[in-house]
Order: sequence, then structure tokens, then C-alpha cells
Amino acid sequence: MAETVRIISPVDGRVYAERPVATAAEIEAAVTRAKRARMAWGALTVPERGAAVTRFLDALLAMNPEIVPELAWQMGRPVRFGGEARGVEERGRHMIGIAESALAPVRPGAKEGFRRFITREPLGTMLVIAPWNYPYLTAINSIVPGLMAGNAVILKHASQTLLAGERFAEAARRAELPAGIFQNLVMTHSDTERLIGSGVIDHINFTGSVEGGRRIETAAAGTFASLALELGGKDPAYVRNDAIIEHAIENLVDGAFYNSGQSCCGVERIYVHESVYDRFVEGFTAYARTYTLGDPLDAATMVGPMAQPRLADVVRSQVAEALRKGASALLRTDDERDRAGSPYCAPEVLANVDHQMAVMREESFGPVVGIMHVKDDDEAVTLMNDSPYGLTASIWTTDADRAAALGARIETGTVFMNRCDYLDPGLVWTGVKATGRGGALSEIGYHHLTQPKSYHLRQV
Repeated sequence: MAETVRIISPVDGRVYAERPVATAAEIEAAVTRAKRARMAWGALTVPERGAAVTRFLDALLAMNPEIVPELAWQMGRPVRFGGEARGVEERGRHMIGIAESALAPVRPGAKEGFRRFITREPLGTMLVIAPWNYPYLTAINSIVPGLMAGNAVILKHASQTLLAGERFAEAARRAELPAGIFQNLVMTHSDTERLIGSGVIDHINFTGSVEGGRRIETAAAGTFASLALELGGKDPAYVRNDAIIEHAIENLVDGAFYNSGQSCCGVERIYVHESVYDRFVEGFTAYARTYTLGDPLDAATMVGPMAQPRLADVVRSQVAEALRKGASALLRTDDERDRAGSPYCAPEVLANVDHQMAVMREESFGPVVGIMHVKDDDEAVTLMNDSPYGLTASIWTTDADRAAALGARIETGTVFMNRCDYLDPGLVWTGVKATGRGGALSEIGYHHLTQPKSYHLRQV
């Protein structure tokens, strides 16, 4: 019997979908098709590719009414939030719009008797390994600019969100993209690592765990394929004494609990100046109570189940350890669904926390946040940097100059002021330390998806 992958829905624990795993022959055929297709695709002008990729994006967006409930069934996101269409469209159209200028030849200046310029050539065949937490947004970051840069793209989606891969493939079919230029494959981890190690993949984009990133690096060793890795995070926020407290509360509650806390750049720890700490904690706790746990298919639900029971158990274990070490749980929601072995995990706010607790040091990736008071900016920066990760950090203040100065001292890929949990496609999306390497979106994102080629032409 052929091996299959099942989606176990967090809504009710039943099998929502099941798909066969690609055979070795099917994987090899996909690679062959990609290599054949990319030659003609790369020869098109950027505007020609842009027209085709715009059709692809439009086709994907047109499926959103069906995608929204699928997301609820696959990974638990409440339907009230409307899926990921808005961000997908913003990022996709931005990257299509800047492609011609971002990919234009670089001319170093006139030099008598010579023509000199640098072109940006496609890398070849890309493998995009997409995660389940934002199955469309994370994938679009690589798929659209990858295609626009002239590459062929093979998508391997997370087993929890297999149907997202099928939606991308259907969009490519409706847009009449050239056969083989975009393909979706269902693969096991071992088959994926084998494909990476074969040397036929030129670039790998992976979003997932730190351990997953290490396995990708090991598999790619010696192939000279380029890597883009977005891995773990423990994103901090700092509320200064001059912050607009109500604004900070509303946005940080959302940043901590949206998508059940399963956001790459979700806020997992908050540091608050001691002079406004009590006021902030009181307001934050009151507002967090409005983020109720429930059925993601109910339009009133704010927080759905986590994608898998084991992930919810990690959050529960971190909360339990923090309480044993002296933390205070401020919500203490009494929901019978929130129990060991269940994907339903109610939001929790912890006070009296410190960096001896896992909840303030280790990735939670769920609906829990710890809040600490600090005496000044220096203490806040020290604690924000006390982490193996560095994806985003947010500063809540009315002083933009001070925010920029503090941001220069924080070890992170993105510094926010008075906002969080958002990707601006005009800015590069990157991380430092164990969060990964490479960069997506913006003009710099195109630099990671192309190979520079120099032309030094002498007149004689």
C-alpha cells in the first residue's frame, strides 16, 4: 500500500484529508520538468513573467472563500479573520511591482573603451518548504519573487496544511503557467532531505523549527545550494514610560494571541517600565479576557485550537513550570477543553516572571505571554537580547529617535515602533542568531534569489 500523509484536524481530532506521498520516480520527474521549464521561463522579459504571475496571484485570491474554512479545519485559525488573502495580495503585488527595477542590470559607471554591467540571473530550481502556521503568507514570500526572478519552484508544504499546496497548484493551472515552472509535491521528511542532498536543487527556502533548519543544512552540505532559513523566535516588546498605554495594550494583546500565538513574529515576552507597569498589566489582562477560546468555525471565536495537541502541551508545561517558580497566572481561564492532550489551549498572561523560567527563554509558539517590569532602557535591552533568537522586537514609545537608538542595540532582524507582528513587503524579512539566515521580500529578497553575473566588454 502506498504511504500517505493525513491531516488530523485540531477542531475535532478526525482525519480531514489524506494524500499519497510522491514516489521517487515522481520526484525525479518533477525535477526534470522544472529544469526543462525554467530555460524558456528565464528567457521571458520581467514584464512577461509579471503578467503570468499576476494571473497566478489573482487565481489564488479568488479561492479565498473556500480557503478560509479549510484553514480552520486544517490548523485551527478562526474564520472571523478571513484567512491570509490581504497579506498575500499586499506582498505578492509589491514583489511583482518592484521586480523590473530590482532585477535591472547594475552599471558601475562609464569607463572609456569598456562596457561593464552586472545582471541578476535565476538560481535555477527552488525548493520551498512551507510551514503550517501561515501556510499562504510564508509561501508567497518565496514563490512570487522566485518565479519573477526566473526560477522554477517546487513546493513542499507542511503535512498539517497539505491543501494549501494544492491551492497553489490549482492557481498555477488556472493561470496557465508553463508546465513544470511551479509544482507541488507531497513528500516525507526523509524524501525531502534526500532531494536536497541530491544536488539537483539550487536554492532551498525553509520556514520552521531550529532543529528542522539544522537538518536542512546537513542535507545540503556539499551541494553548494543556497539556503534561506527562518527558524525559531522569542520576540520581545518593550513598553517605555512615555508609551501611549492603551494603544500598546490593544496591539500587544493581538500580537501575543492572534493565531493562538502561533506566529513567527508573535510577541512572547513583554518588558514594561516600572512606572507604568501596574497600569499596563491591569489593562492588558482586562483586554486579553476578550480573546475567548472556541470553535474556529464560529464567527464569534477569537482564539481557536492550536494546530496539534503536542504543541498545546508545550505551552501548558511552560505555564506550569513558571507557576512552580513563583509566577502569577492572571487569566486562569476555566475551560474544560484546555487539558493535557487537547489542542485547545486558552490564552494566559503571566506576571512575576523572570529569565529562569522557560516561558521567558524558550520558544512557546502558543497563547501565553510573560510580563516583567524593568527600571530603565538599559535593563530592557539587556533582557531583550537575552535570547538565542532574533526575528523582531517592538518598542512602544512616543520618541522615534529613542526607538531607533534602542533598536540599534537590539539583536534582531526587524525593529518595530508602536506596532508588531507584521511584515512590510518593502522591508527585508530576516533574522539573526538561531532565527536563521537569508532575507525575503523587498529588493534585497531578490538578491537572495538570483546569481550576479558580470559583463566586462572591451572595445579594440
